Formats: sequence, structure tokens, C-alpha cells
Amino acid sequence: MPSSKTPIWRDDVDALAFQPGEHTGLCMVHRRAFRTLLRATPSPRECIEFFNAHQEAFQAAARTKLLRSNLTVTSNFHLTSRDVIRQLQN
Repeated sequence: MPSSKTPIWRDDVDALAFQPGEHTGLCMVHRRAFRTLLRATPSPRECIEFFNAHQEAFQAAARTKLLRSNLTVTSNFHLTSRDVIRQLQN
């Protein structure tokens, strides 16, 4: 399982996966969300690079989603481009 500092690309779901701080489940961000964020169809490497450059925003988006959801600490969940954009604008 990746740590919050080590995102991995999951070919099986075409998404980046990372483990948010204080959470044991995985957070997934699909390539379609990155396509919206980057305004182009990115490669897995470009998705990981964008995540690394904006890791604080992704972590904040994950925390926000967990707080407003009724998920257990082991639940997997996903972020949308809107979830991330809200945090990038802060």
C-alpha cells in the first residue's frame, strides 16, 4: 500500500492512488480528473508529477471529503477534479 508520500499508478482502474494522512484506505484520482486539471490527456507519469507538485492540495481535498463523508478509516474513495480545484484555489 502506498504511503501518502508515495503515490502509485493503478493501471487496472486508470488512476493515481495515495494514502491520505491518518487514513488506512486508499484515495484514487482517475486520469479523467487529471485531464480536467491539466487541460490535456496526461500520461501516468504526468499525473504523478502533478500530484507531487500539489500534494498539499490533494491531501486537503482528501481530508475534506473524509470529514463530510461517513467513511471508515479503511474505506477507499475517490477525488474528483472539483475536489482538488477547491483546494488549489485556497
